[in-house]
Formats: sequence, C-alpha cells, structure tokens
Amino acid sequence: MDLLNTLVEKGLRRESPTREEALAVLATSDDELLDVVAAAGKVRRQWFGRRVKLNYLVNLKSGLCPEDCSYCSQRLGSKADILKYTWLKPDEASEAAAAGIAGGAKRVCLVASGRGPTDRDVDRVGRTIEAIKEQNEGVEVCACLGLLSDGQAERLKSAGADAYNHNLNTSEATYAGITKTHTYADRVDTVQKAHAAGLSACSGLIAGMGETDEDLVDVVFALRELDSDSVPVNFLIPFEGTPLAKEWNLTPQRCLRILAMVRFVCPDVEVRIAGGREVHLRSMQPLALNIANSIFLGDYLTSEGQAGQADLDMIADAGFEVEGAGTTTLPAHRADALAAAGAGGGCGSHAAASGCGSEAAAAAGCGSHADASAGGGCGPCGGHAEAPAEVPAASDARTDLVAVRRRGAGTDLAPNA
Repeated sequence: MDLLNTLVEKGLRRESPTREEALAVLATSDDELLDVVAAAGKVRRQWFGRRVKLNYLVNLKSGLCPEDCSYCSQRLGSKADILKYTWLKPDEASEAAAAGIAGGAKRVCLVASGRGPTDRDVDRVGRTIEAIKEQNEGVEVCACLGLLSDGQAERLKSAGADAYNHNLNTSEATYAGITKTHTYADRVDTVQKAHAAGLSACSGLIAGMGETDEDLVDVVFALRELDSDSVPVNFLIPFEGTPLAKEWNLTPQRCLRILAMVRFVCPDVEVRIAGGREVHLRSMQPLALNIANSIFLGDYLTSEGQAGQADLDMIADAGFEVEGAGTTTLPAHRADALAAAGAGGGCGSHAAASGCGSEAAAAAGCGSHADASAGGGCGPCGGHAEAPAEVPAASDARTDLVAVRRRGAGTDLAPNA
C-alpha cells in the first residue's frame, strides 16, 4: 500500500506525515489492519527496538477534585464509587512505588487530583520524590499534579522530578465541550512550563469520548508541536456516575488504528498505551506492543488493570523485552536534546521546528497519562458526528470489565503490581 510505504519512510526519517495521511490511517479497513500494524511496527523498532518501558502509577490523592472534566471518575459531582482519600505521606507513597519498581517499572508517576498544586503541595510532593529516590537509585519520577503556577515546575525539578505529565486530552475545538472549569490553553501553558524548567514533558490524549477522526488528528499534531518526549494514549473508561458513562465508542481495531496514527505522527517519542487498554484492546493488547513502546504496569488511579505478572507474561510471549533501568528510553538525538535542556532550557530544546523528532516545520509532541483512571484526559461530551460503522451500540458495552480499584495506594490491600 503506497500510503503505508510513505508513512514508514517518513517515520524512519523523523518527518511529519500530512493531515490527510494521518486521517487515511484512521480510515483504513479491518482487512488492512495487520498491514497498518506492521508498518507502524517498522517505525517503532527503528527508534525503540523491541523494548517495552514499564511505568507505575501512585495516586497520591484520590477523588475530591473541584474540576468538572466529564470523563473523570474523580470530577466534581462524580457519583462513581471510587476510593477517596487525601494526601499520602511520603513514606506511604514510597512504599507504594516500591511495589511497581519491584515488578520492573523504571518510571513512577505521582498523580494527585485537583486543579493544581499549592506551593505547600509542591513541597509535599518534593519530599515524596526524595523519599522514593533515596530507596530506589536510578528510578525516574514523573509528577502529574494539574495546572502549574509560575516557578512550580522549577521547584519540582530541583526536588528531583524527571518529568511532568499533563494531557491535552482532545482537540482545542472540542475541549470546551468536555470541561468548563479550565481551558485547553491552560493545559498547553502547563506543558510549556514543564519544558521551560527542563523537565521531560509528558502529554497525551483520551480516545473514545465521541470525537471525530479530525479531532484525533488535531490533538496528535498539537502534541507533536509541543515536542513532548512521551505521549500516553488513553482509551476512555466510561465510569458509571460520570457524564460519559454511555460513551462506548471503541473497538480493538479502532484502538490499534489510533495508536498507529500516533506512531506515524510522533515516530521517535515514547508512545504509551495508558488507561483503558484492558477494556478496549482486550485480547489484542499484545498486537498493540508492535506500535507502542510503553505501558502502565498493574492498576490505574481509580480502576483496576490486569495483574502485573500478566503484563510481564504478555510482553515476553509477544517477543518483546522489558526495558532495563540502565537503558535510555529515548533515541540518542532526543535524549541528548533533553539533557541539554535540563542544563539550560526546556525539555525539548529541539528547536521550535523540530517536532516529535521531526526536523520539519510541524513540531513534535507527546502525551500524558493524566487521569488514566478514567481513560485519561478531557474530551467532548457527545454531539460529534456519527460513530464509525464498527462501533458497538451502548447496549453491547462490556460494563463488567470496568472494575473500581480497591487495592494498593490508599488501602490496606497489596497493590496489583
């Protein structure tokens, strides 16, 4: 297929596809699906070999959020029966992180619900980062605390944070349909603050909220322009008690096409399969590893994932290997740029025109895992064109697959790592 050959060639050269080419990936048929996965796999292997990076979430503060993101089980007014607790102490968070690290995770993601941290919260998280790193030499720590105020990213960097996650979630055009309490521009500003502080920026999207193909392409090109180093791709988990509880708009095939499109647009960044993979990819999760080079291990923020050992078995059975602590995740050109940025200017001093590893005018980007509990990110709440023909009716939804987390951080039960 000429389209796929063109996309592979561009990906190997770190060039951006056109919008039309990205849309064409999403429009491919099920008969062409394995060809799409194989093509995206060539790009993935060029930059990341057969390595899979493991990330582990620690929910520092669950529920109690004043924001109204429609997808989120922790939102203001949510009726979802999730765990609710205030800040974990640094030693409690360090203990929780140790379980994931023992399972092979090389990055710990510290997440707290809320609009954004106070300066006191930043100090608290700083102590938590120090506690984790004292016990686990070489582990990466990513903070995900919401919208940042001036100077907070620098303070997190000084405390030892390696990265900051804040998802764009959906396109700018549809953002206001999903969240009213903050704007798309607020989210972009926070990712840029992380860059400027020398943190590795992590920003991604949530698919399955009723968005169109154009919305998906818009947000992925926006992520490329932000030049983030990692892009989490979340698949909406429609929690009962949230406005998007009936939005069952995804199939495994649709998820694979979305992941492939992200890989082609962002060829040399860490593409992470985040919240909702068990629910929506189901038995096709191993196939997705041919496209993405990163996953979360075990449970998410407020929902359960498959057992950590099952993740490790899946990686091995699919012919991949867990990325070791001594291995640099990013390709050398991005890793070198990040190191230079940490010494002097944002994660990403890849030049304004560099992009997802590209040297073209369309800049790079990546994504975050923000609220992987709900499938991550903000997105439109209905009213967006008809769903593709393969999308199942809401009555066919596998609601039995949505399990609220009852173990790990904030509980007396062992984590699923």
